[in-house]
Amino acid sequence: MLDYRFILEHLSEVKQNIAHRYMKADADKVVALFNQRTELTKALQSLQQQRNANTAAMKRARDAVERNSLMEEGKKLKDGIAAVEKKLAQVEMDLDTEGRRIPNMAHPEAPVGKEDKDNLEVKRVGVPRTFDFEPADHVKLGQDLDIIDFDAGTKVSGTKFYYLKNEGVFLELGLIRYALDILQKKGFTPYITPDIAKEEILEGIGFNPRGAESNVYTLEEEGTCLVGTAEITLGGYYANTILPKEQLPLRMAGLSHCFRREAGAAGQFSKGLYRVHQFTKVEMFLYCLPEASDRLHLELRSVEEEIFSGLEIPFRVVDTCTGDLGAPAYRKWDLEAWMPGRVNPASPGSGEWGEVTSTSNCTDYQARRLNIRYKDETGKNRFVHMLNGTALAVSRAIIAVLENFQQADGSVRLPKALVPYCGFEVISPRSKSGSK
Repeated sequence: MLDYRFILEHLSEVKQNIAHRYMKADADKVVALFNQRTELTKALQSLQQQRNANTAAMKRARDAVERNSLMEEGKKLKDGIAAVEKKLAQVEMDLDTEGRRIPNMAHPEAPVGKEDKDNLEVKRVGVPRTFDFEPADHVKLGQDLDIIDFDAGTKVSGTKFYYLKNEGVFLELGLIRYALDILQKKGFTPYITPDIAKEEILEGIGFNPRGAESNVYTLEEEGTCLVGTAEITLGGYYANTILPKEQLPLRMAGLSHCFRREAGAAGQFSKGLYRVHQFTKVEMFLYCLPEASDRLHLELRSVEEEIFSGLEIPFRVVDTCTGDLGAPAYRKWDLEAWMPGRVNPASPGSGEWGEVTSTSNCTDYQARRLNIRYKDETGKNRFVHMLNGTALAVSRAIIAVLENFQQADGSVRLPKALVPYCGFEVISPRSKSGSK
């Protein structure tokens, strides 16, 4: 969350930022509640001082009349303190609720816009392949190769679930190890994280665990949720901790399952593996000093670029617009891979870009919620900056690999970087009997 005093002192900028993000939040109400809390805190301190003086006077009282008078005054002070404490507790609760609705400030260079079409392309790597045959999408390829079974996933678990089988299993495992090896060489400590987190951790990271618009699976009567990303569990790792300054930055790489309701996520680009309820992801996470976060954000982006360059998949980088940032992000870049099997109504048969990774600098927005700090040179505790980035969302990486490396005979050739991890160079179609 934003610092309340910052909201008070930069009210017009905060309100403009809310408008640019197309979010519902009341900065005026936050300021009013903050001022009310300040006045109540002063009133409470004054009453407490009077109570202390009254207690001291009672000890010095020389006769019963004076002592009884002081006792009556003490009772009134006690009742007054209780009333103010009750009111202050309610105001603090309301302030916290309203304060959490205020999004992080956006980077001055973030493009102002409402949705992904307003994102700004800043880089393009590789050239989309020209096919001498009609390319298939990953759904058909997965079925013909007998490596993805959507029908069984739907039968057993419901829509937007799937089975990986045969070479598809080793393709997923190979992609995971490929990404983790790159991250480990760059100083990231690998973790396999829990698939469940407490609601307060999700709220601290900036996810809404409940409500019609929530994308989160909650576990009823448990106060916990299935995580939608290891950003949640890596971000909660150091909650309520003061980190040694000399250990920053901390680089973490988390492997986890991700669970998302994807409520309302329909449309032409949601088929197959692109939007599913469960997938595997390798997530990068950084804790750092405030002055280093912009530089380290570029570092996370460069790692994502290296991973997809190594897979020989054409991609572009976009600077995410304000309306598509989400509440915690100060700045976010998306990496979009070329997906030849996607149907673009404006240009049939040409393919389309599809998001495969994103990286966000959340500055101290999450750290304030989760109380993660470091001690500066003067001994003062300050909030760290927290950054995250997708190293590899495996399901979407599989889409990009299958569609970009498909051959005219229906087989798929693997990128050279994956062959040592998978143990084969080509996935060939299976006959109906199951043989290659």
